[in-house]
Amino acid sequence: MSRIGKTPVDVPSGVKVEISGNDISVSGSLGELSLTLPDLLSVELEGNQVRVNRSAETKKAKSLHGLFARLINNMVIGVSKGFEKRLEVIGVGYRVEMDGSILVLQLGFSHPVRYEPMEGITISLEGRNLIIINGCDRQKVGETAAQIRRFRPPEPYKGKGIKYQGEFIKRKVGKAIG
Repeated sequence: MSRIGKTPVDVPSGVKVEISGNDISVSGSLGELSLTLPDLLSVELEGNQVRVNRSAETKKAKSLHGLFARLINNMVIGVSKGFEKRLEVIGVGYRVEMDGSILVLQLGFSHPVRYEPMEGITISLEGRNLIIINGCDRQKVGETAAQIRRFRPPEPYKGKGIKYQGEFIKRKVGKAIG
């Protein structure tokens, strides 16, 4: 049995879990998330723990067992604590601003880049070069950060671009004059 799949998901106080057939919905102070499990899996609520069980011992059922256990765990964490990604904008003249809920990026192009976040995602700024992305859905937070980073990924010579906070950019040596 999968070590990840057989570990029960603890439900903290203030989080409500509802199960109806193969549908599971989790609601908390930060929002509500729902998920539909495949027919190979079943889910049950025992006190303040959610347990995922599989009905068959096929390779597909075994691979989905741990996956859906962690997806449910991410839903519980998301509605109680939330998820956050931080992006740094590095470069001369590169800066970010907020226009209502729309993120406006000056990235050295001839025009400003405007980005409207997905529903359930909030973007805030610290200074002129740090973007903070918050939300209760881990997949949406990560996808939003990846989309913003794709506008100007960091380049290896000067390190200019958008990078995750704490990310190491391997630098290359420029041309040698000789």
